[in-house]
Amino acid sequence: MTTSALPTSTPAPFTAVLAPAAPPVAALVYIKLVLVTLFWGGTFIAGRIVAQSLPALTAASGRFAVAALLLLPLAWKLEGGLPRLDRRQLATTAALGFSGIFLYNLCFLAALARMPAGRTALFVALNPIVTALASALLFRERLGRAKWLGIAVAFAGAAVVITRGDPLAALHDIGQSVGAGELLMFCAISSWAAYTLIGRAALKGLSPIAATTYATLWGLALLLCGAAFEFPSIRWASFGWQVWASIAYLGVFGTVLGFVWYYEGVKAIGPSRTAVFNNLVPVFGVTLAALLLGEPVLLSMLLGGALATAGVFLTNRPAPASACGRCAADAHGGD
Repeated sequence: MTTSALPTSTPAPFTAVLAPAAPPVAALVYIKLVLVTLFWGGTFIAGRIVAQSLPALTAASGRFAVAALLLLPLAWKLEGGLPRLDRRQLATTAALGFSGIFLYNLCFLAALARMPAGRTALFVALNPIVTALASALLFRERLGRAKWLGIAVAFAGAAVVITRGDPLAALHDIGQSVGAGELLMFCAISSWAAYTLIGRAALKGLSPIAATTYATLWGLALLLCGAAFEFPSIRWASFGWQVWASIAYLGVFGTVLGFVWYYEGVKAIGPSRTAVFNNLVPVFGVTLAALLLGEPVLLSMLLGGALATAGVFLTNRPAPASACGRCAADAHGGD
């Protein structure tokens, strides 16, 4: 089965003529990943609006119900439908649904009910640390000095944000910096790291759209099991258009486009390098929270965001020319 998310209907001779003018695949992947971080930065604003009006399981169920309604016809149009899964694929897609859909969104929305959107978004900078360490441990992925330096810089940025610019004081009174919302976000980023690494196995036999659709269906089923107990107490008619628009945004941009393009990045450049792009999510999240929700922007947020951006650059610097052949082999190792 092909792993391309967008099969082409252009005749072969015409494709060959246009091929030299097309941008490099890696460049397209990087552009998509930056857009994904913009979309996901927006999910903290939409999630904050929804989390203040709906219980976490119900809000997440609404997000992925919208996503499923879009992903199913998209998979049919672009790939002729969903492939039949074998036992291994059933297990991996179920694991994706549990880690990246059910558990992540439960913790994500519960954290947003307790923390400002901008501060919550800044915790995403810890994700690449967990992902890279787990990838190196479980898959023996080699991380060069530049990548480790980038991860360290990103961690420094996260520490500045989490401690509000005073990490030494936080060591003496950790309770002032880490509360229930922070712990929920730690759980969320850990579950997302698991989702990223499991995605590597899922993409060996499934396209990004198929893997995302199956993960969404599994996750939605788990969410609905819990949300069913919340439905009777919800006053649906009391919600304004902002809540419904936020649910739609979470489903369309935060899930359909975001997840599919993220998976394309995992397949093209590996899970660790893809995960480091998550450090751009706080930058967009804080900016959008300030513009749309009027949340304050602290100096520690700006400094931490700058360090996170530097970490993305360091971790994704082009490999030396002498290593290009090895990098190309690694990039296609799962084909």
